[in-house]
Amino acid sequence: MIITLLCLNSTHADDDDDDTATNRKVQQTNGQTVIKLTEKTQQLSGLATTVLQAAQHYAEFLSYGKAISVQPLVTLHHRYLATLTERNRAAAKFKQAEQSIERQQDLYQHGVTAKRNLQDQQAQWQTDKALLDATQYQDQALLDEALLNWGATLSAWALTARAEKLNPFLSGQQTLLQVTVPSHHSPAENLHSIAVAASGDRNQAQTAELIASSPQTDSTNQGISYFFQTSGKAIKTGMSVSAWLPEQGQQHTGVIIPTSAVCWANGQAYVYLKTADDTFSRRAISHYTPTAQGYFLSDTLKPGDTLVTTGAQMLLSEELRGQIPDEDND
Repeated sequence: MIITLLCLNSTHADDDDDDTATNRKVQQTNGQTVIKLTEKTQQLSGLATTVLQAAQHYAEFLSYGKAISVQPLVTLHHRYLATLTERNRAAAKFKQAEQSIERQQDLYQHGVTAKRNLQDQQAQWQTDKALLDATQYQDQALLDEALLNWGATLSAWALTARAEKLNPFLSGQQTLLQVTVPSHHSPAENLHSIAVAASGDRNQAQTAELIASSPQTDSTNQGISYFFQTSGKAIKTGMSVSAWLPEQGQQHTGVIIPTSAVCWANGQAYVYLKTADDTFSRRAISHYTPTAQGYFLSDTLKPGDTLVTTGAQMLLSEELRGQIPDEDND
């Protein structure tokens, strides 16, 4: 950021004093300090802004969970492939038995074969039919087991021929989480994503996407469990995680600002607003809530404000530098 400031200060080093004062000037307007920067200077310094939009945010509550292994789902998938192979084999054998018994019946009716041969073929047909039925029972038992342990969504991921949904977990691109919501809390009805962190620090949290509710719960906690997936590399299988979920009914209206918009001085957080084409003013923020997209504010800023998203720290440095008395005027 010092480099940016030096570049800004040296951009027009060869210009006269009047031009410098025009391009960069800290002023007092109605008792408030503002910074005046020409459009060209803004471009050279890399300033970026955005117009804030209205946002809805739910108050959060803390839950806990863990990153769980997908090995049981992989085992279910392999068992499914084995039963699928067995079922296909049994179906093919039964189809052959049906064709054979039809042929024996036709031969018997025309007096070409003995009744005993027809009876033997009927017995083989019954045996093959029983084997086919057995494979169907195995399929149903496997499905019931998967549903009891994993629910419909994850069961569908595992009990398919290719199980492509499991590939990101096998490659390490995704991690499966099970989070248990305390019984005295209710997550928002439109729950899609939450914030999770292995460190327990909300500021270091990453996003996890909802997969489905779990048919079982963690034996150490009382409440409903949910399956989530996260692409964050900091969470590995076996780790315990803290999770921040939106609370049902605790909705607030405000704006969400990116973390890059916030600068700090003496422990206080600030942002800069663009109040005119060439004018910027600093605004202190105190009540803000970390979210996956940045910070949520229900006061201080409002929809329609033009917020500096890149270059706030440079503006703060420029403002503080401009407040230093000029030694030539002493």
